[in-house]
Amino acid sequence: MTYEEYRVWIINNYPSMGSGPVIDLLAGSLAGGTAVLCTYPLDLARTKLAYQVVDTGGSLRSGIRSICAQPAYSGVKDVLTSVYKEGGIRALYRGIGPTLAGILPYAGLKFYIYEELKRHVPEEHQKSIVMRLSCGAMAGLFGQTFTYPLDVVRRQMQVEYMKPLSKGGDVRYRNTFEGLAAIVRNQGWKQLFAGLSINYIKIVPSVAIGFTAYDMMKSWLCIPPRQKSKSISAS
Repeated sequence: MTYEEYRVWIINNYPSMGSGPVIDLLAGSLAGGTAVLCTYPLDLARTKLAYQVVDTGGSLRSGIRSICAQPAYSGVKDVLTSVYKEGGIRALYRGIGPTLAGILPYAGLKFYIYEELKRHVPEEHQKSIVMRLSCGAMAGLFGQTFTYPLDVVRRQMQVEYMKPLSKGGDVRYRNTFEGLAAIVRNQGWKQLFAGLSINYIKIVPSVAIGFTAYDMMKSWLCIPPRQKSKSISAS
């Protein structure tokens, strides 16, 4: 929704930019940033809930008879409440810097590549579901590859505050660039792409299905193409 709204706003307020792929890049980046700002605390809660399974191994090694340890958080609401009490709103958005730094180019590239690939498809294949799936898959593949290191830094920043500083000399990154430099220095550049292949399995089909479903719904709802809607409004 925000992508289409930003796209129309840019075209109406900056007509000199035209309506080409640059508009898709800008509108996609703004839309991705808006989505992150609205949903980031939930992503933080998800990361913390997933990370707390580490406690299970420690409990088993300590000889506790229970199959799984008592989790640090009981659910999303408990995570959000605890984090808010620790540091207020700012704590709920810890790691938002690298997230925005990653999502702005990722979302922009995703929309840009998808729309640009569709422009090179012959007219007779424009409505093909396979074509839309293929374009969406390529958009997700390239977008995720270029921005994945920033996602690695984001997740490390989200979970590092859960570790005591005295345990293993953990380092807390102050910003995205410091995190990138520290990971390369301490763990090697390959660590910036650790888990990328697994991420492909989730992201590529997700983006492909998302774009395809979006275009199909616009078709079923009889929403006119952008070129036609523009000419209709002009007349």
